[in-house]
Amino acid sequence: MLAAFVGGLVVGSFGVLMSGLRLGVYDPYAYLALAVVVGATATGFGWALLTTFLASVSTLVAAMAGSALHGDLRFEAIGGSAAGVNLLLVQLVVFGLLAYFTRRRDLWGDLAAGVISGLLLGDVIDRASPGGVDWEIGFWPVPAIAIGSLAVVGVLALRRTMAGRARAATIACVVAGAVAAALLAL
Repeated sequence: MLAAFVGGLVVGSFGVLMSGLRLGVYDPYAYLALAVVVGATATGFGWALLTTFLASVSTLVAAMAGSALHGDLRFEAIGGSAAGVNLLLVQLVVFGLLAYFTRRRDLWGDLAAGVISGLLLGDVIDRASPGGVDWEIGFWPVPAIAIGSLAVVGVLALRRTMAGRARAATIACVVAGAVAAALLAL
């Protein structure tokens, strides 16, 4: 629990320092990566829920505190609004719980790994595509390729067998396509 808390503080604080650079790679992807690592290393479902929530809240608190130190007192450093902060907190906890389920050696583990990767890839496609909901002009090509590559490597790292990796990659492609089509349709 202490490692999750400290990890969240470090990631959140570093996010505030990086916020002026407008890289697009860090926010929210570093927070999601922290949630996946914390969830995948948890010893049980309850611990995954608790440690992922703790890491997520400490990340958000550190980012908000750092933002306040910079003179921005809106406390919306992450997520863009109060509702966005709540949505990001829920998203981080869900990613952590999905990462916990990747430890299973059956189809459910493949499904969890594929959903994590597919959601990330779908978001990358949306942010890199003109007309997307969260389109950013500077997100393509370097940040998009970096995050997309990490999402693909994540499937390989979270699954142990080639068959599990193939199933998870297939699921990731289906989820990414569905998410990207839904977001681009908006």
